[in-house]
Amino acid sequence: MPRTVDEILQHAEELAARFEDYEPREEDELDPGAVALLRTAVAERSEAERHMIEAVRRARAAGLSWKAIGGVVGTSGEAARQRYSAKVA
Repeated sequence: MPRTVDEILQHAEELAARFEDYEPREEDELDPGAVALLRTAVAERSEAERHMIEAVRRARAAGLSWKAIGGVVGTSGEAARQRYSAKVA
C-alpha cells in the first residue's frame, strides 16, 4: 500500500491509466433481462420474508407453539424458533 505522497500520486496515475485504457470485454457484459429478473426475484423474496415474519408474529400472539409453526412452514419447531424468534419478539 502506498505510504508517501509520491507513492500515492504514482498509484493514482496508474489507476487513472488503467481506467482510461479499459476496453470492455464481451464476457464482462451482463444480460439486462437476466439482471432485471434477479432484482425482481430479490425484491419478491424480501417481501415474502416480511409476510412470513408478520404471519409468525400473529401465530405466536395467537398462542401457537414453535412446534406448530414449524409444522406449517415445513421445519422443526426448533428451526422455526431459531429463525424467527428474534424477529418477532
